[in-house]
Amino acid sequence: MSVHPAAASFQLKDYLAAHERKSLLRFITCGSVDDGKSTLIGRLLYESKRLFDDQLATLERDSRKHGTQGGSIDFALLVDGLASEREQGITIDVAYRFFSTDRRTFIVADTPGHEQYTRNMATGASTADVAILLIDARKGITRQTRRHALLVSMLGIRHVALAINKMDLVGWSEERFNQIGAEFQAFSVNLGFQQVTAIPLSALHGDNVVEPSPQATWYRGPTLLSYLESVEIEQTAGDEPFRLPVQWVNRPHPDFRGFAGLVASGRIRPGDRVRIHPSGLETSVAKIVTMDGELDEAVAGQSVTLTLSDEVDISRGDVITSMERRPRVSDRIDARLFWMATEHLKEGDQFLLKLGAAAVPAKVVTVRQRIDLASLASVPVSSLAANDVGHVVLLLDQPIAFDPYTESRRTGGFILIDRESFDTVAIGLVDGAGSGRDAGSQPARNDGQVTWLKAVREQKRRSVLKAMSWRVIGSVATVAAAFVLTQDTRLAAAIGATEVVTKLVLYYGHERLWTRIKFGLSIAAKPRGTDPQSSGAG
Repeated sequence: MSVHPAAASFQLKDYLAAHERKSLLRFITCGSVDDGKSTLIGRLLYESKRLFDDQLATLERDSRKHGTQGGSIDFALLVDGLASEREQGITIDVAYRFFSTDRRTFIVADTPGHEQYTRNMATGASTADVAILLIDARKGITRQTRRHALLVSMLGIRHVALAINKMDLVGWSEERFNQIGAEFQAFSVNLGFQQVTAIPLSALHGDNVVEPSPQATWYRGPTLLSYLESVEIEQTAGDEPFRLPVQWVNRPHPDFRGFAGLVASGRIRPGDRVRIHPSGLETSVAKIVTMDGELDEAVAGQSVTLTLSDEVDISRGDVITSMERRPRVSDRIDARLFWMATEHLKEGDQFLLKLGAAAVPAKVVTVRQRIDLASLASVPVSSLAANDVGHVVLLLDQPIAFDPYTESRRTGGFILIDRESFDTVAIGLVDGAGSGRDAGSQPARNDGQVTWLKAVREQKRRSVLKAMSWRVIGSVATVAAAFVLTQDTRLAAAIGATEVVTKLVLYYGHERLWTRIKFGLSIAAKPRGTDPQSSGAG
């Protein structure tokens, strides 16, 4: 079996032109472990005749070696490529596959169902337009099904195909199908889905995957593939306000200074007025430059370099926006957080927050609530455990520009990074600006001001105690070492006393000397009304 037609009739230009006219749909498969997600994707590729002959030969060989279906083809092996996945029979990492039909092209992310790898599922869902949420007809809706549905909703996916799988194991019971569908509708009523389409299927045998199943004569809806080919997805990025997070200040020579980045949303033309955030400076676009030359217009999804008509101060992490519908600018963010680390998230924890091209230190001011997966109610808590979803307030060490996630997935999502291990520990979605300093009312803190993130003040007696304890420990160690070497108590004591006096004289003399040397000394202006000592400089 082959995707391509005969070589004599194959026309490359016609083939590429036909694919350029097709729309692109990104979708994910999610659900509990062993619900059949990888098998479904493998069967979908197989039934839609999108596998090459060598892929089929490899699949048949791997099925005999690793398969779980006896002598039959194990379609899960098409996407479960890691050795540990094949050994354990579960999906661990996200597997992306590209395929195309006559009506549409697709990028599918097969995501893991195990609770331990929920973070990988969230990664795959962050760029998807549609979610295929699998449910084992025998087990029904599980806790992990609820968690995945909540994350799908949080990440802005509004179209869900409720794939009720393994219907052959419940005798293709219409009653069971309707029961699961009604239970999910009741659970998801407040999740904001625009469309939930329930489809009964058997991924293992291919029923209702590509062709209608003769086993479910009572079902009148679409097959899974026909649903994916026909679902209407709103393409709103080009209609949103213009946003370009600056990734790089491009200065190849003194006569050129441009600001490069990916257009996150909207469109821009030379001559359009723009505003720079968080500084609030205004200017206009002079040119739109790419490797292929200048453009008359740039739209969402294009990587471009903008040159501006005025010399304005712009750095990596700043955002160039349209004049209308300005973004929020603040150093305090209210956010929904999906916590992925094993340690609990607590108030006072500090991280690096990355939103767009901006990366700033952030502190958890308040852990407000955790979302209960059974009822979707918000429960007051003081910490979040692994795989919890909750509401938090974050304090940043400088204002940044952002949009609420409900208005823009591209400029309203962020991640939290551990500042020691550099692991990504949380996915965050901005709800809005908290009550804090707004950069629109005063200059942003990038003008040489010193700011202090930690709200911890060390008292003088603590500092003195730390310094003295260190000196005492050092002196005792010196005396002990001298006694071991000399076996003379008086000589060891004399050496220790000499070490103490010498250390004090040299230390304070060294400090007084350097107060007179101006080399490498710069003075940073303090914020108005701010005392570093009282701000926790410690």
